[in-house]
Amino acid sequence: MDASEQTRRIPFTAMFNFRDVGGYRGLDGRTVRTGRLYRSDSLHRMDQADRDAFAALGVRTVIDLRRPQEVDRYGRVPDFDGLTYRHIHPEHAPWEEQPYQSDTDLARYLADRYADLARTGTAGLAEAIGLIADSANAPAVVHCVAGKDRTGIVCGLTLSVLGVDDAEIAADYALSTEASQRFAAWVATAHPDVPELPVPYLSSPAEAMLLFLAEIRAGHGSVDDYLRHAGVTDEQLAALRTHLLD
Repeated sequence: MDASEQTRRIPFTAMFNFRDVGGYRGLDGRTVRTGRLYRSDSLHRMDQADRDAFAALGVRTVIDLRRPQEVDRYGRVPDFDGLTYRHIHPEHAPWEEQPYQSDTDLARYLADRYADLARTGTAGLAEAIGLIADSANAPAVVHCVAGKDRTGIVCGLTLSVLGVDDAEIAADYALSTEASQRFAAWVATAHPDVPELPVPYLSSPAEAMLLFLAEIRAGHGSVDDYLRHAGVTDEQLAALRTHLLD
């Protein structure tokens, strides 16, 4: 299945990492359905053109993974008729507590941050995936600030439950690097006073997701077992496969 950003990215004016999670080959040769689950960077920047394009997708549920202070500072998705907004904060330590060093392997640094979130943010991750599992919430969009780290974890775990190969999950995650570069260019123009963003905030090397998934399995036996540990039920795992696979 072609995972190119050209075929999966949905262009917006003021959002840079909005794309469909569907289209990948999953369990038993079935395909992850398109138009059911989207992933994005923060939705608060929508202009009128973006509002019209977003409304055309028929999204029913927005799952916002940002920290409470990020929501307070920047605001949330604009109101749309029939749209349910859910704010979920998977608990995790600020990256500033363990800043990236230039001589550190970037993929290893990111995978360690994701492992930290998977340890401390189990309740939030389980709640987010439980919402995605409920077909009544679809189409849904899950987002954070950049749409690559917290969002990448939720979407990576979801795609793994659906039987998508790790290499394709990692390729999907890696699409965020180009999107982050577009975002950085926008910030430099729109907010020239903002300092240059650190490298880990703009990079999504596929190896980071491969490490994360492999280490989740090493610690819990399988992604399904990790999610059960987090609080996702067998019924929710089955529901994910029922409504997100053709």
